[in-house]
Amino acid sequence: MEWGDVRVFLAVMRKGSFGEAARSLGVSHPTVGRRIKALEAEAQQALFRRTKEGLVLTDAGDRVLKLAEAVENSALAMERRLAGNHERLEGILRISCAEWFANYVLAPVLSELTHRHPAIVPEIIASYRLLNLSRRDADIAFRIVPFTEPDIVQRRLMTIPYALYGTPDMAGIAQHDPAAAGLILMNTAQSHFSDVAWLLDRFPQSRRVFTSTSRAVQAQMCQRGMGIAVLPRPLGDAITGLQPISMPESPPSKNIWVGYHSDLRHMDRLRVMLDIADVLLADPGTAAT
Repeated sequence: MEWGDVRVFLAVMRKGSFGEAARSLGVSHPTVGRRIKALEAEAQQALFRRTKEGLVLTDAGDRVLKLAEAVENSALAMERRLAGNHERLEGILRISCAEWFANYVLAPVLSELTHRHPAIVPEIIASYRLLNLSRRDADIAFRIVPFTEPDIVQRRLMTIPYALYGTPDMAGIAQHDPAAAGLILMNTAQSHFSDVAWLLDRFPQSRRVFTSTSRAVQAQMCQRGMGIAVLPRPLGDAITGLQPISMPESPPSKNIWVGYHSDLRHMDRLRVMLDIADVLLADPGTAAT
């Protein structure tokens, strides 16, 4: 079983269709079909069956899965170690973080990195999803929750303060007629966030007017006067037309964690970026020693 065939097999298993697997791999739909047909010919039996929910593994496919995952783990470990031993300060550095964090916190670090080392190309993967560092979905990630995956080197980089924001008109409404202030919140999947609970607790009579996974989108809706929103201060303070709304107690702040797979600990382009981040961003006492 070749690594290329393994990647196709696992992509189809995870995506549930040839089309989605092809898009995720950057190949054509017929290519995926040919690879799966070749694997099934080698196994002399079908590996997938069609259902209303998409393609699912047959019993034979389920037996192949463990072997495929073992091959994937070995191949990815080799890729990480080769990348980690790359001594030249050049190449793509794939960075996972929220869009607002890239724009309003990490931007000076990226600018300084490319100024010092022009051959390094930062690639921002702006997403609220927690990407898999073991699979090299990204080389390094910045996020607000600690990492739980095995073999991840991590530490707290900094603490981001949050505040309640609105336009001047909306700020007046929030302070004098709280029930009339619309609430801009995280979506259902992030409804457990501490700032959501804080806002709902202080404005129990107010109605939700907008939800989004993106803080940047929330800030834009807030700027348009749709309602009030809890935003990271680096973002909220940078948006023209928004002002912090004074409250007896500030919204909870959030820690920013940085993590990368231990196999990449010797990747020079990752190390120099972290050194710059420590100088420009790290809270006292949290920089790597």
